[in-house]
Amino acid sequence: MPDKKRPNFLVFITDQQRFDHVGYAGLHPVRTPNIDGIARAGCVFENNFVASPTCMSNRASFMTGRMPSLHGVRYNGVPLDLGAVTFVDLLRAAGWRTALIGKSHLQSMSGEASFVPAPETRGAPPPAHLAEARPLAGELADYRAEVIPLWKQDPDRASAVPAPYYGFDDVRLVSGHGDTVSGHYERWLLDNFPDHAGLRGPEHRIDDRSVSAPQTYQTALPEAAYPTSWIARQTVDWLKARAGDDRPFFLQCSFPDPHHPFCPPGRYWDMYDPAGIALPPSFYESAYDQIPPVKLMWETFQRGDPAQRWTFPFVASEGDARQMLAKTFGLITMIDDAIGDVLRALDEAGLAEDTVVVFMSDHGDHMGEHGMFLKGAIHSPGVVRTPLVWNDPEAGPARRVGLSSTLDLAKTVLDRAGLAPANGMQGHSLMPMIRGEDHPVREAVLIEQTTQFKDYVGLTEITALSTLIAEGWRLTVWQGQEWGELYDLGNDPGELTNLWDDPAQAERKSRLLQKLVQEMQAHAETSPFPMTVS
Repeated sequence: MPDKKRPNFLVFITDQQRFDHVGYAGLHPVRTPNIDGIARAGCVFENNFVASPTCMSNRASFMTGRMPSLHGVRYNGVPLDLGAVTFVDLLRAAGWRTALIGKSHLQSMSGEASFVPAPETRGAPPPAHLAEARPLAGELADYRAEVIPLWKQDPDRASAVPAPYYGFDDVRLVSGHGDTVSGHYERWLLDNFPDHAGLRGPEHRIDDRSVSAPQTYQTALPEAAYPTSWIARQTVDWLKARAGDDRPFFLQCSFPDPHHPFCPPGRYWDMYDPAGIALPPSFYESAYDQIPPVKLMWETFQRGDPAQRWTFPFVASEGDARQMLAKTFGLITMIDDAIGDVLRALDEAGLAEDTVVVFMSDHGDHMGEHGMFLKGAIHSPGVVRTPLVWNDPEAGPARRVGLSSTLDLAKTVLDRAGLAPANGMQGHSLMPMIRGEDHPVREAVLIEQTTQFKDYVGLTEITALSTLIAEGWRLTVWQGQEWGELYDLGNDPGELTNLWDDPAQAERKSRLLQKLVQEMQAHAETSPFPMTVS
């Protein structure tokens, strides 16, 4: 009997997209017919949570199947060790052809120095090669593959991307967000739109006086030149070039939208009427003083102070909130159209019947929850809960309400491929749920985060957050603080009432705190080898 054909994998990843910002969720007017089609014929995980709610840390957990405390990408700006074993490495070693097109963000994109203050020391400093407790693995240049200013200086620096790149043989990078991204895209833009410098960024916006929301502008870059379109074309071309290649493939198509700045091009700019956008209930009913960081953001808004940095979360007015949501929906529908182009190419190449299609996001966005926008240290549902759809030729459509995590995907892909994970990979394979078994694969989700910015939502020191999702509740412990968060997600999905200090919930809080510690213990290192080998 011939061996079973090995599956292909096509993974669509978006950036900063909430669990409910898809048409199939039925909660918003956003139109995503192609994503809905993937969901209609696939397995929808309705309670999927991140391992960490920042881009780099959660993407690293996706790739390695390990928590941030183990893979080392604790916050944005810390690159993933080039020596880390990813599930893509294992697929490649077993004969899969691997490709990444679009955003990677496994390394820093800004090139800026760390925001973490240097430690205060007394006495003579150590020699340079002994200055860090965990020395850099490899050469510094190998960790500058995604730095935007370097790509803009030299659009032909493709050789700066090590091969393979975290397991990917073929890499076509888009680095950054909005209409000013760089990477391999920069060379293509120079060749095809030589006047692009006068089309990109807020300084070259198309004037629309009806819009005044923060980081919101109509880009002058045409739809055909926008990064979403380029990523789709590159992905389609990659699939077409596979004609006659019998090897299975893992193809990651990664969009840097929907993400601030909110600048959809062309017809996507005014596709949605802000007046028809409903804001989350907590936008109007938020008890914004329930934890100090949220209270601080509201006080900053009420004083009329601008956000400190473009990445900092902030509170918006009702009018601005509707505008940002409308433009976000435009960005999402553009991605959906791009996904449709890729799926048609997959079908035309005769590959659809052998390909597992996955749709996911790296994390979410407050998008009006408690009046807030962007992401940050507050683990609200819109930030920590993300869409996850697994469309498998060997599994029928299903809705799964059991818990799942980004941490589970490495083992899930490997399980479907018939490969064992590397020692130290964490999480659970979701294949039992995908195949229709009723029992859940996990009882709880652990979420880790470290905030690294000075004066970030009132935090002046590096601060760790530990969150547990279990029993229909969210519990979050803030390092160094007596206050915390406890929400009944079943009866209070908008998290309007913090029950941390409620005497009636004291026993539950104690039980969940013990469970949090046990989950942290269960996610400790198990490998017998040193964490860093130089």
